[in-house]
Amino acid sequence: MSDLSLAPDPLPSSVPDPWADLRRHTPARIALGRVGNSLPTAEVLRFAAAHAQARDAVHLPLDVAALSAVLATDGWPTLTVTSRAATRDVFLRRPDLGRRLDDAGAAALFAVQCTPGSVAPDLALVVADGLSAQAAQDHAADVLRHLREALGGACVLSPVVVATQARVALADEVGALLQARAVLVLLGERPGLSSPDSLGAYLTFAPRVGSNDAQRNCVSNIRPTGLAPAAAAARLAWLVKEALRRRLTGIGLKDDSATALIPQAANVDNPSA
Repeated sequence: MSDLSLAPDPLPSSVPDPWADLRRHTPARIALGRVGNSLPTAEVLRFAAAHAQARDAVHLPLDVAALSAVLATDGWPTLTVTSRAATRDVFLRRPDLGRRLDDAGAAALFAVQCTPGSVAPDLALVVADGLSAQAAQDHAADVLRHLREALGGACVLSPVVVATQARVALADEVGALLQARAVLVLLGERPGLSSPDSLGAYLTFAPRVGSNDAQRNCVSNIRPTGLAPAAAAARLAWLVKEALRRRLTGIGLKDDSATALIPQAANVDNPSA
């Protein structure tokens, strides 16, 4: 009689997740299923591919020439600067160096503002690689195009400053050197496993070296499958106009752009109000 205790265990089969239908509503990693106590092979491979995309987004350089050409086609004059982080490796290891312009960039911007006849802008514009050059490469020009349309000539705009190896705070120095009332920087956000191309926008009134995050307004997750560029530009235009009117940004400026366009309900006690 055979000893059944020595028979090999059957190989586990994949068990589908009952929430699998929810996956079509979100790029989040949900309803992955299981095989025994592990993930199905297909999900392990998808995770590895998403992780590789995120790593590539961090390390791939911004194609400054291509981006500048696209901006020029849209009628934007551009200036190119870089931070004190001379290489991508230094940029990733030394965030502090990514927050300040190198000497050549600072001198170039100072010279722009010292040019006879130059006018200090209401809003300085910066496009930076940040932690995902792909995001800036793919979406920044669209956001700026819609933003200019949404502002409708309400303020004086600077040339677009294209910055490499740049962190958010680099824009503070750009805005200060251009003597701008406010500065807006569009840069690649830290990539997630479902969003290697997410663009962030940061608006700061009265920019200066040393400004902190509490003094900024942020609009994030700008990408076609997140907050669409046109919608992001509409929100940013509202914030810019309010920042210039109220002379502040950050915790003192609540983003009410979504409710500002909603018709106010009639006053039932005073219908004519």
